Amino acid sequence: MTDVLTLGETMAAFRTTGPLRLGGTAGISVAGSESNVAIGLARLGHRAAWVGVTGADEPGELVRRTLRAEGVDLSWSRVDPTAPTGLILFENRVADINRVTYHRTGSAGSRLRPDDVTQAFDAPGSPPRLLHVTGITCALGADPYQAVVEAVRLARAAGSTVCLDVNHRQRLWSVTEAATALRPLLPSIDLVIASDDELAVLTDASDPVTALLSAGVAEVVVKHGAGGATSHSTAGALHRPARTVPVVDTVGAGDAFVAGLLSGWLDGADAPARLDRAVTTGAFAVATRGDWEGLPDRAELTLLDHEPGGTVR
Repeated sequence: MTDVLTLGETMAAFRTTGPLRLGGTAGISVAGSESNVAIGLARLGHRAAWVGVTGADEPGELVRRTLRAEGVDLSWSRVDPTAPTGLILFENRVADINRVTYHRTGSAGSRLRPDDVTQAFDAPGSPPRLLHVTGITCALGADPYQAVVEAVRLARAAGSTVCLDVNHRQRLWSVTEAATALRPLLPSIDLVIASDDELAVLTDASDPVTALLSAGVAEVVVKHGAGGATSHSTAGALHRPARTVPVVDTVGAGDAFVAGLLSGWLDGADAPARLDRAVTTGAFAVATRGDWEGLPDRAELTLLDHEPGGTVR
């Protein structure tokens, strides 16, 4: 049985240490919100599968090789020989502030289709325990959006828990466009994850959390960045502060948070324990460079309990 199924675009990622226009050296890796979550869950011992499309090129091979090496199941991913793998460029512009440039228009990842998801649910064995989708995939075009719609429909029919991370990207679409696409999904969503400013994508209500819970969402988890996170349900609200760590790179922190939260859910942990794990995995992300490279395995979850500057022997 697959614990978590997710779908989206993963790109080759280039990271510079200064302004891109000045040239210089860059490191290369891979990045994609949904595959970041899948990697985080796989490192914590869960069976995670990613559905996506890459090009028949070396960046695509890098994506596939990296995800396979991290233990992510690619059984329902495919290669499109007629489109390139997307690229994402990160430039470390000021201190811990990064600027992102996308090269993903017409990419293989934007050719994700509903039948890609159907294959995953038609596979022998039980359906995934949890489906994780994000607004990013919905923003990639009509076919990727319909793939998300189909995945949510199939997951709901199969009894899988459905998680939506709003993950709004202004460079991909407007708030109005995101609202038009995501709000119809809400009747089928069990868990919503959003930052404070993303809640307005899902509802115009003055009290968005109450509105979402009243609409049938079982839990709404709001990320406050350095302020931690709050879980809301009909049982009440629960807050956890962020872990105190040196901030190296904030890119990928939200995905790391989601991986920790879903890991706790898969383990059957209660809300406090789920949030504790989420802020812990989020802290690993901001304290290390890269989208997913610094994410912990299960044995490392207690590493941040040691005194800063210590050595674990």
